[in-house]
Amino acid sequence: MIGNDVIDLSLAKTQSNWQRKGFLKKLFSNDEQQLILETLNSFEMVWRLWSMKEAAYKIFTQQHNVRFFAPKNFECKLTQGSKGVVSFKGQNFYTRTKVNKDCVFTTAVIENKKSPYSEMVSPDQIDTMIKSKLNELTAIEISEIQQKKSKNGVPSYHYKTTLLTSSCSISHHGKYGAYSFLEA
Repeated sequence: MIGNDVIDLSLAKTQSNWQRKGFLKKLFSNDEQQLILETLNSFEMVWRLWSMKEAAYKIFTQQHNVRFFAPKNFECKLTQGSKGVVSFKGQNFYTRTKVNKDCVFTTAVIENKKSPYSEMVSPDQIDTMIKSKLNELTAIEISEIQQKKSKNGVPSYHYKTTLLTSSCSISHHGKYGAYSFLEA
């Protein structure tokens, strides 16, 4: 399974005040708060950890078909460079995060066996780009590929009755969009 999250940092600066009283305590564990406060770029670390939590949450939602708000319970650890691990209810989600001056993009998987297809694109091009990639992989005409969503809004792509994506995650924030999927 795969999950992802993208954050437009310029929008995050204007829409959220991570330094307000209680913000960090509500969303992050004590260890995560310490990491945020001790790093050179606390703002960037807040959004890196948040995107890791969101990407892991999207996998959990796919697995259990439930929605809830409990970000503090998703415990993030940075491992090496862009890699990290998020733990929740005894399960580990392995993350990889790309950070630049404009955005943060994280993908999460539950096992490192399959390589996901993952790309940052314009938010209005996500569906088109997924269908284009699936066309490239399967030779199925783009017009024949359909997106369906679960009752919780989790997307999947199909050709008639054939599932093309075993797991799919779509994110958008501000001027950034991203998709990640595993082939069925």
